[in-house]
Amino acid sequence: MRNHRDFLAVTDFSRDEVIETLALARELKERRNRHEEVRPLEGQVWGLIFHKASLRTRISFEVGIAELGGHALYITEKEIELGKRETISDAAQVLSRYLGGIMIRTFSHRDVEELAKHADIPVINGLTDYSHPCQIMADIQTVYEKLGRFDDFRITYVGDGNNITNSWIELAQRLNFELVIGTAEDTLPDMKLVDAANKLGNSRVIVEHDPVRAVKGSHVLYTDVWASMGQKDQADDKARKLRAFQLNEQLVSHADRNCIVLHCLPAERGKEITDGVMDGPHSVVFDQAENRLHAQKAIMTILMEKK
Repeated sequence: MRNHRDFLAVTDFSRDEVIETLALARELKERRNRHEEVRPLEGQVWGLIFHKASLRTRISFEVGIAELGGHALYITEKEIELGKRETISDAAQVLSRYLGGIMIRTFSHRDVEELAKHADIPVINGLTDYSHPCQIMADIQTVYEKLGRFDDFRITYVGDGNNITNSWIELAQRLNFELVIGTAEDTLPDMKLVDAANKLGNSRVIVEHDPVRAVKGSHVLYTDVWASMGQKDQADDKARKLRAFQLNEQLVSHADRNCIVLHCLPAERGKEITDGVMDGPHSVVFDQAENRLHAQKAIMTILMEKK
């Protein structure tokens, strides 16, 4: 019997829960800076399943779990091959007997949903090819810190319509802002998500194929690598299609004069973003990276409270 919550998509949280998570993330950040302990995971062991390697996801979750009083186990595909050596259902039920929670970073979003369906403990989506909800919670925390609001702003994402764009579209179903996706005609995000967000009417989601029009007047500019992990065979083709969407100084000049620049990292400098923008006065990418830690600590804390 399921008596817990999962975080597989931004839309797993209501608007109030998104705002609650942001408030808690800010509180946890402040308390960490004051060296105050907060230990809601005391005595718990969480499993971190990685089928995709990561610097930020692994370190931020391991540090976050430790700071919340728990212990993290790093589990690779050598230990758990979902649906291969045993069914996902069997693996989920076994892990539920050992662990307090699971974070999984893998390729297939359906595998994550299947794992969560059969687990009796909270499951967090640390990234799939379809979505990256933990990153987006860190993103909106950063936007709030820099702009002082999480509604009523214009954000432009330029580049490949990938898991980052899909999760930002999901966030648009919970908060109120204008999201512009500047991309080529055949590198689109999930257009069903776009339609769903626009039908809800909370936010306006626009797909724009002209990069200058896309960034015009935006308060937040965002980009990501053009070819994600597991898609490097498409790198040359995507670079050709997305060259005009490089986040460079000239493109940034068309945005709001006080805009901030986000990148979820790792960056391929000189491709989707120039050194001048990455290291420039508008960039807040390293504050954004730090906020992965605080946002994820908040997510884990809230999931444990809602068990």
